[in-house]
Amino acid sequence: MKTGTLKTEARRRIFQIIAALGFNLDFLSLLKGNISQVKTKGLCVPALNCYSCPAAVGACPVGALQNSLNTLRYNLGAGQKKLGLYVIGSLGLMGIIGGRLPCGWLCPFGLLQELVYKVPVPKVKLPAFLTNLRYLVLAVMVLLLPLLVVDTSGLGLPWFCKWVCPAGTLEAGIVLSILNPAIRAQLGFLFAWKLSLLILFLVWMAVSMRPFCRTVCPLGTILGFFNRVSAFRMNVDLDRCIVCNACQKVCPVNIRIYEDPDSSQCIRCLKCEPVCPTSCISHGFSLTEKKEDEPVKIQP
Repeated sequence: MKTGTLKTEARRRIFQIIAALGFNLDFLSLLKGNISQVKTKGLCVPALNCYSCPAAVGACPVGALQNSLNTLRYNLGAGQKKLGLYVIGSLGLMGIIGGRLPCGWLCPFGLLQELVYKVPVPKVKLPAFLTNLRYLVLAVMVLLLPLLVVDTSGLGLPWFCKWVCPAGTLEAGIVLSILNPAIRAQLGFLFAWKLSLLILFLVWMAVSMRPFCRTVCPLGTILGFFNRVSAFRMNVDLDRCIVCNACQKVCPVNIRIYEDPDSSQCIRCLKCEPVCPTSCISHGFSLTEKKEDEPVKIQP
């Protein structure tokens, strides 16, 4: 492995660890087994980090988006113009700055997936068609159900957080059930269901690289829409590219960066850059308009 690759990975791992700790600094609430109520909980962090984690000092953007949608009809019915613009603005700001950069450098659950993948078991390539499942999860579980399925007062549920999110199960459900006897006494079917999903994802993480990010994660899907317009850019000099696919071999999401540097699947981890034999891959922040490159055509 090249020295540059080691340096990039070491730097990225440091960022991931610092982010995981930085998003969960309320150790006092953690020791008490209570959900943190620090003043910063109203701010969205740029990663999937459960609001209900006892130590969390910020809000998960996915949970915040669902909460803004599941109370929208109630608020409008009560004459309150609370449209969740702060959450939308936070997601837009994250996307405009880095696209999916937080997925590769800041997300604690992304870090977990990469560590679990190191378990020495046979690996299985993730079928490409499963990557489209994330759009369905975002549309149905995060956007439509919280907005449309409401009770008589007009209040909905955070469907993705409640029924799916394995990060919430790990960071909040398991931790709170261990530390808080009152919560532990109330565990039932829902906890068993989500624990089963978490175990399923952990097994999948061991055999496939970042399966949750690639097939389910709503936050990564949203930020992926911004990859084409974000200030952070991935660039490929197609004149120097020899189509050796060294980039794809190390890519956590199994894409050929030379085909589409702005792919919505790219998590901006930069693992492809140091392994390129012609150094044709680069990155940087730019506010200028990017010239469109013609994709490389692979000869049969």
